[in-house]
Order: sequence, then structure tokens, then C-alpha cells
Amino acid sequence: MTTCYFVSDLHGNKLKYELLIHEIIRNKPSFLFLGGDLLPHVKVSDKQKTNVINPFIHDYLIPLFKSMQRQLGCNYPEVYLILGNDDYKTDIPGIIEGVNSDLWKFLDSSSLKFGPYNIYGYSCVPPTPFRLKDWEKYDIDKTVPQGSIGPEDGFKGVVPNPDDSPLIIDDLDALAGDEKMEKAIFIIHTPPFNSFLDQIQGGVSIGSKAVARFIEEKQPYITLHGHAHESSTLTGNWRQQFGRTHSFSAAYEGKGLSLVIFQIDNPQLAERKIIEKSM
Repeated sequence: MTTCYFVSDLHGNKLKYELLIHEIIRNKPSFLFLGGDLLPHVKVSDKQKTNVINPFIHDYLIPLFKSMQRQLGCNYPEVYLILGNDDYKTDIPGIIEGVNSDLWKFLDSSSLKFGPYNIYGYSCVPPTPFRLKDWEKYDIDKTVPQGSIGPEDGFKGVVPNPDDSPLIIDDLDALAGDEKMEKAIFIIHTPPFNSFLDQIQGGVSIGSKAVARFIEEKQPYITLHGHAHESSTLTGNWRQQFGRTHSFSAAYEGKGLSLVIFQIDNPQLAERKIIEKSM
């Protein structure tokens, strides 16, 4: 069977990255999926003052993965990643540097085929209260959730393409196109709305109605999510099934690494490990 690892929302935490690399070297999974919010947090005010690209990718992440690649050789996994709403689009050149070094594949509202599987990536989330808006869009219409601010009212590190759709629902429809979904794996940073995977304190759902609708209508094989760190603590669930779709969240509010492990041909047997130190 083909083993897959999925993590999300590491936020530049070096301990979590080191725990992840240790597990990969020890167990040699075939696939690694990284679900966004991968880089250390940078304040919008600091970014506006300096406009400096976060050095974390070049100085830490690329050397870390190159070291793993040297150690594993032909056992190096297929790595697919997206960015999340806490990552800046100005850091995409660093991600592309890793692509050019054959360390990972970057799915920026795009897809790649691997054997019978189509693997898709989508980073945008519905409006949040935070000022960084590089990866925020309206959901199914131009409604702003209570307590949040709209995409036009925050800071964007990169000027958006005026031809881009402002709605997540339109992006997902365009991304999927007419492709069959029986073997489709989607890495989508935001979880589906009003699910076990999108709850935060106060019983608030921060997920996407567009993603929920997409899953209900298209029924992709597997969807992988993050974003809502405390959801599994509040609901007691890190996974949910919607018809034939298996949806997993690797977001986690604790100090350890949340690692979702599944067999690509049998996702029913997925498990989550919370790893706090190397064995």
C-alpha cells in the first residue's frame, strides 16, 4: 500500500519540521502533503516597512529538505504543498526555488497528475479578521462574516490580477473543470463550513461554504485541510466523511506535530499521531 503523510499549519515551527523529517526518514512514506501556513508569522506592519522576503525558505526549509533528500535517495517522497492565509505571496519565489531543486511541487490553484490520481491545490480562505489578504477571497458571494474584514480592506504583498475571480466557489469550479473526481485529491487550506473541521472558540464556523458545496456536489476522493487550529479539540474529530469523500484536517492547537497518515488506496484506515518528541 502507498503511505501518505499530511501536515498543515506548521507556521515556521522548527521543532515541528524536525519531528516531521524524523518520521519521514524513519518510515519512508510515498507522499507528503503540506497544507499551507508553512512559514513563520511576519507582522503586516513589519512587512510594509521592510518589504523583505522571509528568509525561512532559503535559509532553513530548502536545506532541511535537501538533507532529507540526500539521506533517503530513491525513497524521497513525492512532496506537494500549498501556502495558506498566514503566508505572503511575496515568498512564492522561495517556494519556486524549492520546485527548481526538485524538492517539492507547488500547487497554486493548479493540479498535477500522479499515476491514476489528480492532485489539486487551493490556498484561499474566506475573509478573516486579519489584515493580510494575499490568500483571502469572498466565499460564495461578497458577504463579509461578522468580525472579519473584506479582502479589499487589508494588506496584500502582491497586487492581485484584476481578471481573477473574487469568489472561492468560481475558483473551485474552474480548478476542477470537467475532470472526474473518483481519484481526485484536493489540498485546500480552508475546511468546509459547518463541519467538524472548521470550529473555533465560541462555536464559530470559519470554513468555506464554497468548499462544503464543492465537496457535496463533486464528491472528490480525498480532501486535506488546515486553518482551524482548535477544531479537533472542540469537536473531538479531525476527520469527516461526506458521501464518498474522506476529509482530513491536520490543524492542531497543541505544541506537538499533528501528523495524518493514510493509505492512498484505503483512506478509511487513516490515523492521526500527535508527536511531541523524536523517539
